[in-house]
Parts: sequence; structure tokens; C-alpha cells
Amino acid sequence: MEFAHDKVDLEGLQRIIVLAGPTGVGKTELSLKLASEIDAEIVSVDSVQVFRHLDIGTAKASAEARQRIPHHLIDVVDPDEEFNAADFCRLATEAIADIRARGKVALLVGGTGLYLRLLVHGVFDAPEPSDELRKKYERQAEEHGKGFLHRRLRQLDPELAERVHPNDLVRVTRGLEIYDQTGKPLSEHQREHRFSRPNFHALKIALIRPREELYERINRRVEKMIDQGLEEEYQRLLELGYGPRLKAMQSLGYRQMGEFFAGESTREEAIEAIKTETRRYAKKQISWFRGEPQTHWALAPILKDGNVPEQVVADIESFLDSGELPGLEWAKVDPYNPG
Repeated sequence: MEFAHDKVDLEGLQRIIVLAGPTGVGKTELSLKLASEIDAEIVSVDSVQVFRHLDIGTAKASAEARQRIPHHLIDVVDPDEEFNAADFCRLATEAIADIRARGKVALLVGGTGLYLRLLVHGVFDAPEPSDELRKKYERQAEEHGKGFLHRRLRQLDPELAERVHPNDLVRVTRGLEIYDQTGKPLSEHQREHRFSRPNFHALKIALIRPREELYERINRRVEKMIDQGLEEEYQRLLELGYGPRLKAMQSLGYRQMGEFFAGESTREEAIEAIKTETRRYAKKQISWFRGEPQTHWALAPILKDGNVPEQVVADIESFLDSGELPGLEWAKVDPYNPG
């Protein structure tokens, strides 16, 4: 498959570094070390870390780390405020421009693949939302359930349906809407759009680990979140007036805590559900980034004796200086068989 970076002249585009990959793979630790080496500031590419007060369940970098290395797009809206991909692209573009103006490197770190794709490659010129169609989908969801709409999306746009959770009514209905308006799946529009000129010249590095190792890290990470006080954090959110039906409160980890607090599951069942759903989410993230253009896969951890290897730093600095991709021998791992 060919993408924009294969077809379009990238001359003059701002160069950025992207560190992506599934949750729990080790992006945060590497990003802090790498930012110090290349004089970078970090732009978070995470759809939940944008919310204030959701700290433990989103595994935000510590306050000390954020003081040492400036972070952007963390704690920008309250949990009851709307935030979408368009908001992210606007704020991230502003942050990257600000970082560049101060002579720093923009290091984008996170696992929300859609946000990254739209920021770098932009969006196709979609038709305006239709109130009539939206009301029709809402009626269908009320009459037949959300699963009915997701099954229809799977028939019309199986690629998009694979990436969208059946409960994500906004994205499910948008996919149906685009198909009904244009007669073409949204995923097909997105593939065609990749041939257009991107917004940035990005060196995209995705971290990977063998599956069992990654899953064990995820399990331990969830247990650490519980030890750090995820239950107490959820309770504080409720006390602040943020109800369980809010989009932010339905995010991974918080949704399961809400079921526990509502008496719909035991504490042990909630913890196991968080582990299970996080592993599933990591699997989906890996699938997404496998489909990203010009992504270079590296086996985590890249760190050697706690430091970023000299060759990694040299290759990244070479890209930033020239825009040309060096050998990147350390980033040629097969994501389907990472060893």
C-alpha cells in the first residue's frame, strides 16, 4: 500500500518526531529520556489525558517529570467538557508551532492513532453533518440497540467497524452518515486522502514487545494503578460532580470502576475487567499502527543501561537536520513477530 509520504514532496514541512505504540509498552520512560537528549518538549497524543483529574487511570507522567520536560495537551479540559479530534489537531498544531518558535523539537507521544493520523495527514473534505440522519440513527439505536448500528457499519465499512467499539455511538453513526451521504465507506475516503500533502514531515517510531511480555506489563500496570488509588480517584471525581455517564468517565479503567461503584461488579471483577479490556485495547492499537504510513517499529525498551543509545539519538538528529531517513537499523522490527 502506498501513502502520502511515498507520493508527496515534503520539502518545507516542519519535522516532528512521533513515539507511538500500544499502552503499557514503555513510551513514557523512553520519551522522557529522548526529550532530554534531543532538547524536545512532549506533545501528548492521548484522548483521555486531556481531561483534568483523570490522572491515575490514564498513567499521566508525574508532576516532577512534567516540570523537568514540558508537556502539552495534558489537563486541558474538565471531564464534563467536549473534546474531539478536531480540538486536538488545533491545539497540537498551536503547541508544535510554539515549541518550534522557541527552538525546541516537538516530540509527539501517545497511542491514540486517530488523533495522530488526522494531525499529520489532515482530514478529507467531509460533507456537513445531517440532523435528519443523526435523528434516524438515534431512533434505530433506541429501538434496536447500539449493536444494531454497529452491525450495519460492519456490513458497509468493515475496516472502520473493526476500529470502533459498538458503544461508541458518535463514531459509529458518523461512519454510517458518511456512507449514506457519499455512497462510499469512510475508511475508503481516508485511504484516498493519504495521497494528499501531509501537514508535517514526521519520523514515526512505534514501540513493540512480544505479546506475553506486553500483556504481563499491562496486568502489573493495572495493579499499580489500584495501589496508587484508582478507586479513591474515581470517588473524588464523583464528589466533584462528574457523573458516570460522561464520555471521560466511560474511558478505560473509569468505566469499570463505575460498574463497581454501582454494584454491577465486585472489586475483583472490576480489576480483571480493566486488565482484559486494556489488553484488548493494546491489540487494537497495534493493528492500527501497523496500518500507519511510514511507521518504523522498534523493540522496547530501546534504552541501554537506562539511556538512549547513541545511534538512536544520531539517527533522529540526522532526520531533524536533513529531513532524510538514515538507516534506522534499530527500528526494523517485524511488528507481527517482535521476538
